[in-house]
Amino acid sequence: MKEMKVFVTRQIPGDHLEKLKEAGHEVAISQFDRPLSEEELVEKVKGTDAILSLLTDRIDGDLMDAVGSQLKIISSYAVGFDNVDIKAATDRGIMVTNTPCDEVNEAVAEHTWALILALSRRIVEADEATRRGGFKGWEPDIFLGINLTGKTLGIAGLGRIGLMVARRAKGYNMTVLYNKHSQDPEAERELGVKFASFEELLAASDIVSLHVPLTDETRNMFRKDVISKMKKGSYLVNTARGACVNEHDLVEALRSGHLAGAALDVFSNEPNIDPELIGMENVILTPHIASATKEARDKMGEMAVDALLDVFSGKKPQNIVNEEVWPNRRKW
Repeated sequence: MKEMKVFVTRQIPGDHLEKLKEAGHEVAISQFDRPLSEEELVEKVKGTDAILSLLTDRIDGDLMDAVGSQLKIISSYAVGFDNVDIKAATDRGIMVTNTPCDEVNEAVAEHTWALILALSRRIVEADEATRRGGFKGWEPDIFLGINLTGKTLGIAGLGRIGLMVARRAKGYNMTVLYNKHSQDPEAERELGVKFASFEELLAASDIVSLHVPLTDETRNMFRKDVISKMKKGSYLVNTARGACVNEHDLVEALRSGHLAGAALDVFSNEPNIDPELIGMENVILTPHIASATKEARDKMGEMAVDALLDVFSGKKPQNIVNEEVWPNRRKW
């Protein structure tokens, strides 16, 4: 096997990168514990055969050209791949892989439920007030939340994560509505979920949870005219992609009382967050950690490295995003 040069844009958890070194490949890892600037990234990737990137790295055609014609694979340590120009990679014969797995799906589904529970029972507000000395003894009407039992959960996007979220809703005896491009009879039989038009889901759901990829169709999906159709006093939870929600319009709906609260793990312009969201007590904000479990991160590292090892040995990687590139991939 020929020795390949790999650049890793940021240190990742676990020891899976050692497998590349043990296989005789040259591995360079960014020394910075932060995303690289565009200029830094261009400088570091020149002459490499492979890039192991994170979702914070913007990889377009210009960057691919800057690397050189020997670049064969971009292994993305992420499930989503909207940060990589897939068409540009395909046009150049470069493979792109990602790391979807049950460990990640379970982590995101569990985090979604952590947010739903914290939001509905005002856990963060109550914790902060208690720490400030606000607990003066039991009172009958402080931090009143809502019971989830008997409420309606609306799931926008019933993919693998959405299904796991729906499965957990059964334990709360919730009605679960879902919307996607086509109905899922199997999920309806197994989980008792009900298909609804997008507008029906918005109007009927006490909690709406987003589980859609970022596409031209879903970008700005929850904007003023859409949010206005949500049930008054309902909650919005987003663990998908920040750009799916118009944060300015969300702030307006929260300020007016049309929405009772929101929980966001992702933001439109990460790491920058709308200051008004930060100042709202009925909003829970987490720093893009829905998949941040030891199990998920370890599996992501394993998959990202295995994709590189497969390509270096002439095998087709399992999680290739642009599968059509395989017959026309760059060879060595």
